[in-house]
Amino acid sequence: MAAVHDSATPGPDPQDAQHSAGAWPPGGADYGMAEEVVGRVIAWYSQRIQAERRAGAAPQRLEDLAARRQACVEDRHRLEEADPEEVARITALYAARLKELEAPGPQ
Repeated sequence: MAAVHDSATPGPDPQDAQHSAGAWPPGGADYGMAEEVVGRVIAWYSQRIQAERRAGAAPQRLEDLAARRQACVEDRHRLEEADPEEVARITALYAARLKELEAPGPQ
């Protein structure tokens, strides 16, 4: 599966939960960074669902991927009400998940 992020276009590092520009509050987790990394994971699942459908994947596999994607969507909505510690936790969790998803090998 191709990586979600185009490596030719550098973006913010999702693992940098304390991105200095626009940090909220200063020294806290960056909401924009959290939204970015969760969005990238959602995009990965969306692309994977589409690829699996084209390959004729079993309905259970598609349901599993769709459920995982939906959980990500719900986490992204939770960011709107999250305090800085929760934003930092979600950012770290999704940065690790994205790294795992983009690693070569079976998913």
